[in-house]
Amino acid sequence: MAGLEYVFEDVVRIYDTDAQGIAHYAAYYRFFTNTIEKFFKERVGVPYPNVSDELWFVMVESHAVYRRPVKLGDTLTVLLSPKVLSNKAMRFDLKILREGEVTTEGYLVQVAINPKAWKSVEIPREIIERVST
Repeated sequence: MAGLEYVFEDVVRIYDTDAQGIAHYAAYYRFFTNTIEKFFKERVGVPYPNVSDELWFVMVESHAVYRRPVKLGDTLTVLLSPKVLSNKAMRFDLKILREGEVTTEGYLVQVAINPKAWKSVEIPREIIERVST
């Protein structure tokens, strides 16, 4: 993952796990999304995913590769590398580590839309600049 931009710490909670205490696959998307949300709040300075009444970010593609299971109570480090793909789309590459070992790798692609028309729109220049730096 080139150009690491953001690091977030998270913990595997009871609602993330199955009966054996292993994180369910959907929990990894919570870890991914929590990291992006925190990144937007701290680095970009706008709410996420609903920036305003006229700008939302919606998921159009997701992918995850599970290398090692994580369990209830594990402390996770989530590494985020954002990339602006176009004036309407961004990709967030993510890695989840437990005690320095990569457990999961993945990415999310999101498109900016106007929720009133449910059509793609250009991402405001100031958001692109903050995501890119």
